[in-house]
Amino acid sequence: MAWVLWSVGVLAYAVAVLHRTSFGVVGLDAVHRFDASAGILASFTVLQLLVYAGLQIPVGLLLDRVGPRWMVAGGALLMAGGQALMAVSTGVGTAVAARVMVGAGDAMTFISVLGIVATWFPGRYVPVVTQLTGQLGQLGQVLSAIPLVALLHGPGWGTAFGSAAALGALMAVLAVAVLRNGPGRASVPSLRETGTNLAEAFRHPGTRLGLWSHFVTQFSSNTFALMWGYPYLVSGQGMRPATASTLLTLFVLVNVVSGPFIGRLVARYPLRRSWLVLGIVALNATAWAAVLAVPPPAPSWLLVLLVLCVAPGGPGSMIGFDYARTFNPPGRQGTATGIVNVGGFVASLVTILLIGIVLDALSPGGEFTPGAFRAAWTVQIGIWVIGVAGVLRTRTLARRHLALAD
Repeated sequence: MAWVLWSVGVLAYAVAVLHRTSFGVVGLDAVHRFDASAGILASFTVLQLLVYAGLQIPVGLLLDRVGPRWMVAGGALLMAGGQALMAVSTGVGTAVAARVMVGAGDAMTFISVLGIVATWFPGRYVPVVTQLTGQLGQLGQVLSAIPLVALLHGPGWGTAFGSAAALGALMAVLAVAVLRNGPGRASVPSLRETGTNLAEAFRHPGTRLGLWSHFVTQFSSNTFALMWGYPYLVSGQGMRPATASTLLTLFVLVNVVSGPFIGRLVARYPLRRSWLVLGIVALNATAWAAVLAVPPPAPSWLLVLLVLCVAPGGPGSMIGFDYARTFNPPGRQGTATGIVNVGGFVASLVTILLIGIVLDALSPGGEFTPGAFRAAWTVQIGIWVIGVAGVLRTRTLARRHLALAD
């Protein structure tokens, strides 16, 4: 039963990832459809991520109260509505509203699926199943990188986003029909208890260590996948669109393959989780330094290496959720998971927006140049510095908390 419910949850998350990443792969077409600059284009995804991040804590609180079944179904319906609106949108205003709906529905999905994992699986399986959840869900990015792009360049914009909307509606029906909230569910907390859970979850340094771990590992991977990776490969490195789509597919496959491996390391060495986080950050930063040091276009093998090194940031961010699970009691794990999930998406939206601003400043006439992209990606340095400092500080506090508890 647990595996059946989990499979439906993973499918729901994969469809959510399709919706989430759909605007990134149509970015160049959107520039012409909406007559938008790089900054305006980035603001679409930034607003989507802002809604996603802003709703994480409310969604976590609501998840602890009503369970994952209706959260997943409601999120699927919201995203379907957003994609339907995008299908008929010809102006910036309605397109922004569409991405807000997608961000809100997306916010309800992933942590609800993690709620299914925590409820139905024994604790020793949770780290690996959590990784499988995150990485199999990323297959939705393949759907946006290949079939969605094919529909966009074939039947057109309306058919591409209309098909995504239909898939979302189908997912909502499946969630209601199959998902269950789970055995041994705790009583619904009162509003006062809900507020107390929120305060206690955030106050715990282990939760904040999870937030900073999620912040520093996910943003580079997210920025590449959600917004600027495809335009960078095409306009910044001179790749053909089909080749760029292939690299994005490789990006997803690396996510899927590396996730269970990272999950096993987390389960086997729970006291070394922060070192794994810092190692993944070092891998990401080194790969970007190597690519940006070479005048574009970079050799193909180096861009493949970049994808291989940046993609594990997504699975690495799942380590943050393991901190939420192990440092919080069952009654507030939805809340703690929501807090952690804010980190990476806040870092992502800031990075996406900063890259858009730099591109606008350095791309006269609105044409993204290789040199502008090369300069724009360097904004990641500041985000890495802030994130690593947060991990080191909260790791010290969490260790001190454990020592006092002993």
